[in-house]
Amino acid sequence: MTEPTDSQDLIARMGAAARAAAAELAFASAERKHAALIGAAEAIARNREAIFEANCEDQVYAEAKGLTPAMMDRLRLDERRILAMAEGLRAVAAQPDPVGQVMAEWDMASGLHIQRVRTPLGVIGVIYESRPNVTADAGALCLKAGNAVILRGGSESFHSSHAIHACMAEGLRQAGLPAAAIQLVPTRDRAAVSAMLRATQCIDVIVPRGGKGLVGLVQAEARVPVFAHLEGICHVYADRDADLEGARRVVLNAKTRRTGICGAAECLLIDWQFYTRHGGVLIEDLLKAGVEVRTEGELLKIPGTVRAAPDDFGREFLDMIIAAKLVDGVDEAIAHIRRYGSGHTESILTENDSTAERFFTQLDSAILMRNASTQFADGGEFGMGAEIGIATGKLHARGPVGAEQLTSFKYLVTGHGTIRA
Repeated sequence: MTEPTDSQDLIARMGAAARAAAAELAFASAERKHAALIGAAEAIARNREAIFEANCEDQVYAEAKGLTPAMMDRLRLDERRILAMAEGLRAVAAQPDPVGQVMAEWDMASGLHIQRVRTPLGVIGVIYESRPNVTADAGALCLKAGNAVILRGGSESFHSSHAIHACMAEGLRQAGLPAAAIQLVPTRDRAAVSAMLRATQCIDVIVPRGGKGLVGLVQAEARVPVFAHLEGICHVYADRDADLEGARRVVLNAKTRRTGICGAAECLLIDWQFYTRHGGVLIEDLLKAGVEVRTEGELLKIPGTVRAAPDDFGREFLDMIIAAKLVDGVDEAIAHIRRYGSGHTESILTENDSTAERFFTQLDSAILMRNASTQFADGGEFGMGAEIGIATGKLHARGPVGAEQLTSFKYLVTGHGTIRA
């Protein structure tokens, strides 16, 4: 039997503290959790200069590591983004408390009354890379759902995450909730990640937030159950019956608003009849915006496009790059998405109800949209206040994972001296 490492000891101690905190949070009142989140929001707004300074220190470190522009954008905090974090906490605080909600209830002929009731998952481990706002989002959602959480931020967001975590801890203290309800791993040592993935005695579920490398590692090595998506290979399909001006707005926004998020469009599919009627306007808009368009066949005739490599379809660029292809109708678009998609988010641009219904019915991605940008694939935009991630699996949680998705359930069965015949 091998001796435990320092990282294993650290995670074991944090896990034991989290397990004790989770037992208290499971019956903490909605009012105390609300107070903790409001207190944390106020602390973030009040300490935004300190958070900004910590983030500047992280950016220097990240630039030295050679992070891509998209990853630098994920890391970067400014006053608007810091205040948006605070608003996200307030939005989560304002939501109904999911713990104890009756999901269903019914009476049996035997005389039993049965209720299915939401209950916390327990202890959640969140492993994330360069987005320091996850510290606030994940902490808030786990707390709202009555869970304790162990956060392990990326090495490049180390100082930002600690500055934000200090604000979350302040909210907990003010509300009289255990400090171990929201913990942040205090080391950049990657061995802590491995220790979390194997901490079956104290962590109930792992949620990874990051690129393909991180999520693939977690899925391959975790002994703890995982909520994850491997990639955000999101498609936009411009149907023959799409409104031209609406399509132009959506395509440009879906690719260029923020290229480094998992909801950014990575592939544009254009119906041949749309192309025949309107030409390459969608491609030209992207080129004018500075997007590199990788394509094949007829679309290569558009000046400025480049030939797509075989693996460009089905690739998450997270950059000002998009793959584009002509397809013959919605069925060919569906076939392409089934082959190359990651099950994250797809959008159809069409005014034809039956075509939209076919797209919605025949595809099984976690999020399907009509005449809307894939950049809306976000828990905040779904009214959840924030999200802990987008789950593309089919067990337990799918799509944006908010507070409600961070609960399980139990059955409460009531009888009156009832016995089974």
